[in-house]
Amino acid sequence: MSPERSAALAVADVGAHGSGAAPGPVPSADGRREVETARLIRARELVAGAQPAAIATLISGQCGTSKIRAHRLALGIALADVVAQVRARYEADGRRVPRFSETLLSAYEGGHKRPGPEYLHYLCAAYQADPADLGFEGTCLCGESHRSAEPAVAPGVGLAAKPADGQEDDDELRRMLIRQMTQTRCRVDGRFLGAVDRIRRRMDDALLGGTMSAAMLDTWEQAAASYARQYMTVPSLRLLCDVLLDLGDVRRMCEERQPLEFAERLCRLACQLAGLAGISMLDIGDHRLARSFFRTARIAADETGDRQLRAWVAAREALVPLYYGDPTEAAALASSAIDLAGRHPCAASVMAPVIEARARARLARVSARGRRAALHRARATLDRAADAITDLPVGLVRDTAFGYTERQLYFHMGDALVVLGDWQAANRAFSQAAQLYPTAEVLDCALVALGHARCLLESGEPVQALALGRDTVLGLPCEHHTEVVQQVARSLGQAAGLRYPSLPALAEYRDAVTLA
Repeated sequence: MSPERSAALAVADVGAHGSGAAPGPVPSADGRREVETARLIRARELVAGAQPAAIATLISGQCGTSKIRAHRLALGIALADVVAQVRARYEADGRRVPRFSETLLSAYEGGHKRPGPEYLHYLCAAYQADPADLGFEGTCLCGESHRSAEPAVAPGVGLAAKPADGQEDDDELRRMLIRQMTQTRCRVDGRFLGAVDRIRRRMDDALLGGTMSAAMLDTWEQAAASYARQYMTVPSLRLLCDVLLDLGDVRRMCEERQPLEFAERLCRLACQLAGLAGISMLDIGDHRLARSFFRTARIAADETGDRQLRAWVAAREALVPLYYGDPTEAAALASSAIDLAGRHPCAASVMAPVIEARARARLARVSARGRRAALHRARATLDRAADAITDLPVGLVRDTAFGYTERQLYFHMGDALVVLGDWQAANRAFSQAAQLYPTAEVLDCALVALGHARCLLESGEPVQALALGRDTVLGLPCEHHTEVVQQVARSLGQAAGLRYPSLPALAEYRDAVTLA
């Protein structure tokens, strides 16, 4: 096809589909004929049940057009639609939107230019096709196939069988697991988060709507306990994938009617797994999904009638607004956890008062008088928590997820005290926590180190504080660079900036936090 004809066909197609672009030259008769022929082929084959890839092959063969253009015509969209999709995908990936235009896409379709690896990746994603399908050699830079997972439907056969409910989402989690194992740092994308939320929604449906063996329940309960032990050491994204795959299995069992004793154990499992997913989403930084998972955990806990379990969910959920939202809400959630726990020794009976003290410390720091009163109350609360933790069963004192450990208590005590200005007591608490934490518990060790840095800042040593904060953030393995660490690190920089705005070390620190 000649360059002149290709350009004319591109103009004709834009006009035929009403892209809203500025009017161009009058389309040629050949261009109008090709678009009309492609439209007829598409209509006929869609009625017959063909998929866009098969329709594109027919259009390319019968109209003599390029493969990339044939794919667009098979989808029945204009140049402007593809451009908008590519730009939207850049935005969804958190990247700067390029100056990708209809003119450039038209040049690709006419064979005047070839897209670079990055543009080709996003075009393949938009068309749900591989480079070869669009007429280009090689593989996509992401190393994966973009072809649609929908099975082709043979004409006259009717709809093909769809994958089992939830199977596609499980496959997405498995793909994320593979990327975690093969890539040093992989990003969370919209497709993965969509699969995560669908798994949670189906769990909600199953809980609100039961035969299996006791041995299978035992296996799942052991797995949940194992995840609780791992959550401090395994990267949050990796743990989330494992937890959600088991949550999907538990959800499928909840959809069936079960004996009463099994149903209660399943609901407890669902609560624990959903709670672990909420903790992981908190660390990753998606507070909306974290809240959603804790809501699912609440539904499951309500089905068990166990007030201590409900208290644990409320206490854990309070951490979401504590780090990302309104301290007032965090205090209210912690207070509700205290009421649910009552006088029974449980994880929430110790953890919830400490979380409430941390939240009220954040609310009181704006006022010197309020801070003094809050510090007095916080000290009393933390002293009671230190006494109460000795009454917890041994299993709970050793469990960092479903229980509450002494090292976590010291870490949280330091956080409350440093916010209220008592940096000396806070420094002692952080030091005790640092001695108790094993180095494998990377996330909390980093947060404790950042707490030490905050104490240095409060004591009037901003350069040392920023140096410690910078070394802590840069020393984290890539897979542990979670949003919750970034949030605390940014908070340290903001506090230093308010007090020492002209400090030379500030710029270096902010660059380190941004690049980490």
